[in-house]
Amino acid sequence: MATLSDIGVAAGINLLSAFVFLLAFAILRLQPFNDRVYFPKWYLKGLRSSPSRSGTFVKKFVNLDFRSYLRFLNWMPEALKMPELELIDHAGLDSAVYLRIYLIGLKIFVPITFLAWAVLVPVNYTNKTLELQLKNVTSSDIDKLSISNVPDGSDRFWTHIVMAYAFTFWTCYVLLKEYEKVANMRLQFLVSEKRRPDQFTVLVRNVPPDSDESVSETVEHFFLVNHPDTYLTHQVVCNANKLAKLVKKRKSKQNWLDYYQLKYSRNNAKRPIMKTGFLGLWGEKVDAIDHHVTEIEKLSNEIAEERERVLKDPKSIMPAAFVSFKSRWGAAVCAQTQQSRNPTLWLTDWAPEPRDVYWQNLSIPYVSIAVRRLIMAVAFFFLTFFFMIPIASVQALATIEGLEKAAPFLKALIEIPFIKSVIQGFLPGIVLKLFLIFLPTILMIMSKFEGFTSISSLERRSATRYYLFNLVNVFLGSVIAGSALDQLNTFIKQSANEIPKTIGVAVPMRATFFITYIMVDGWAGIAAEILMLKPLIIYHLKNTFLVKTEKDREEAMDPGSLSFNVGEPRIQLYFLLGMVYATVTPVLLPFILVFFGLAYVVFRHQIINVYNQEYESAAAFWPDVHGRIIIALLVSHVALIGLLSTKHLAQAAPLLITLAVVTIWFYRFCKARYEPAFVRYPLQEAVMKDTLERARDSNFNLKPYLQNAYIHPVFKEEDDDEEEEVVKLENESVLVPTKRQSRRNTPVPSKMSGASSQSLPEAVPEHSVP
Repeated sequence: MATLSDIGVAAGINLLSAFVFLLAFAILRLQPFNDRVYFPKWYLKGLRSSPSRSGTFVKKFVNLDFRSYLRFLNWMPEALKMPELELIDHAGLDSAVYLRIYLIGLKIFVPITFLAWAVLVPVNYTNKTLELQLKNVTSSDIDKLSISNVPDGSDRFWTHIVMAYAFTFWTCYVLLKEYEKVANMRLQFLVSEKRRPDQFTVLVRNVPPDSDESVSETVEHFFLVNHPDTYLTHQVVCNANKLAKLVKKRKSKQNWLDYYQLKYSRNNAKRPIMKTGFLGLWGEKVDAIDHHVTEIEKLSNEIAEERERVLKDPKSIMPAAFVSFKSRWGAAVCAQTQQSRNPTLWLTDWAPEPRDVYWQNLSIPYVSIAVRRLIMAVAFFFLTFFFMIPIASVQALATIEGLEKAAPFLKALIEIPFIKSVIQGFLPGIVLKLFLIFLPTILMIMSKFEGFTSISSLERRSATRYYLFNLVNVFLGSVIAGSALDQLNTFIKQSANEIPKTIGVAVPMRATFFITYIMVDGWAGIAAEILMLKPLIIYHLKNTFLVKTEKDREEAMDPGSLSFNVGEPRIQLYFLLGMVYATVTPVLLPFILVFFGLAYVVFRHQIINVYNQEYESAAAFWPDVHGRIIIALLVSHVALIGLLSTKHLAQAAPLLITLAVVTIWFYRFCKARYEPAFVRYPLQEAVMKDTLERARDSNFNLKPYLQNAYIHPVFKEEDDDEEEEVVKLENESVLVPTKRQSRRNTPVPSKMSGASSQSLPEAVPEHSVP
């Protein structure tokens, strides 16, 4: 088992690693040729240009101003200077609220850490239970600071119960204030935000089939009848996935053509030559420009044919549509009400903003989504619980005893104090980290298969499953596989009535592993995050071998976005560890504080300078964040109940059960009080926003603004003439007279075509809609 000196050595090594990463970042960010890697967001906003330095050739690539290196940590205060309101305007509400998760960690655990070290650590350490009563169970110096060192039935356990109440009440107080703050921030953001298409648009799914009308006509008819005063226009959803692949392929060919034409313009003496084989490594030699011109023409013809098929083939039109309204109030009424007698038809929900739409999943039939999600639920169950087997096996191996058994010839090397400390401080955490590398990708693929229609909902779903996986495998799996297997020989030799006592002692002893994990993943991992070694290498490789145009350079420096599906579950694991071990092993808390403090500064810098916002959900993820912290509280209560039951303190169980009940009541109160602000849009706010906008810009014509807002991106990438043809083809079906007699009672003309349908008795002239 690791001793305090081993943990100290490991902490020193991890701190040194983190410092090296931070120092490397501070040096690399000052070099002119790395500027696009460490400040890409400002380049994409057009507010920064490549630094130009006069003088020698070396100065263009290397910063020779040695005075700037003396201020290598000035990025930290710079990251903290930007006020939150300015940060919201710069990076969006999602990014600003994401940073508040780290702030909550500091707000919760700073007082808890001081209180735990002032009260619980002395209470635990001034006992000798582990030395006198349990000599046959391996323990470490850290365990002497934990609850395991308190003798069975001792009155000192009441201190832990009182502290559990204090920690829970403080956490709930912080959560209540933060939930109220974030809810107000969301409503204020929605009120102050500029006009966006999703504020007026609803996604309608499961449109019932009609033999007499197309999907477009059915949607138009339904909303003209049921929302006559607010309906404005709609856009049917088509399956353009194949077309998107063709457009992407043509874009790549066009990029290569631009490159070869630029190359030829610089040297007219020789036409560029290429090979037609894989990656241009073999095959027939051809004229590169002529070859790509031919390929682009061929793809253009295929795209034209596929586009025409998509727009005219009824099988390509899905029973779904984006329906837009004249006001936010009209959209809110439609999105938040049941549209038909049959609750499985005409399903409405707020449309994601256009850049948040995951277009590939819009072509999935709604009836198949339930089946897909059932399949993925079963698959996730097996992934979660069968993943325990390799984790348990490798974790058992990644110890001093496990290594000595697996490789006896290394025993002499392993027993060297420094090597032993490094192994115990690094190996278990690194092994677990390696196991989790590909997990986010797997979970995101599963979420996409389930049919979610927005990137934000995909990330939230993936984050939920990542959190459950961490809870079962990283936390419970490591506790059970680590402590129980380590003590297996002891269990066999003991009588049955002694086993619960040993388990009660062994569970908190797993804190050593989690301390090493926090140092590896939290400290060194966060420092490596700001170094951005992988993006740095990829950018320079692309810039050297693949960048052909300025557009290529922008794509090469694309930093991506803040991955909520990976980052948020990672944060929640630290909340879980902090809550569970606050009363059990308080020595773990300072390591968590270092993580939250360092991560807040690092991610604030990354959000300001690096990550580009992919979408804006107005902090729709906050109820999930709140709920997972509540789960951490409940797990801490259950763990403490189980632990004290082994300590002959059964009378404490009702008090802790009461605490768990109070926590659940608090969650339900917050859910009822604040969660509606994250799932519904108040009609009062909608009317207020509509009235203010109408007063400011009474002549604004909303219909052209919304008409093509939700056209598939592959159509928008074509030139203006082609777009006009697309709209024309899409609107042709609206002008066909319907066979349904009920359409003759439609009160107003079609907003899709801008004029009345032939079945209508008269036309109502177009007018500006505020």
